[in-house]
Amino acid sequence: MAETWNKKEREKKKNQNKKEKAEKKQERKDNPKSTSLDDMLAYVDENGNLSATPPDPKKMKKVRQEDIEIGVPKQQDIDPADLIRKGTVTFFNEAKGYGFIKDLETQQSVFVHVNGLREAIKENSKVIFEVEMGPKGANAVNVSLAPQN
Repeated sequence: MAETWNKKEREKKKNQNKKEKAEKKQERKDNPKSTSLDDMLAYVDENGNLSATPPDPKKMKKVRQEDIEIGVPKQQDIDPADLIRKGTVTFFNEAKGYGFIKDLETQQSVFVHVNGLREAIKENSKVIFEVEMGPKGANAVNVSLAPQN
């Protein structure tokens, strides 16, 4: 049906909407919803689902207040020795000032920039370094050559 802009039709439609609204209002008056407290309560069962019946007290678990953690759980202090890694330089471009070190422990490739070097390195050099998270991922800092055995 094409909508027209005739004034009479707009008024007719407006009156129809008012009439429908009044009918809905009267229907809500005639059939009020129950608003007692018991009807508004919802319970959570042992599986975490909402239900209308109270949970069985036999299935309830006791939770100590000390065991509840709100927010991020506390992290254990990081041992500084865990941050120091050993690896091999797989690629280093001296002209551009960056390269990659393969971590011997995790076999991951870690980015290294010339600013993170303590001494000059070359490809296939054994190095000791620390891992620091940057905006684009792991970066090697405090890179120095490993002592020769």
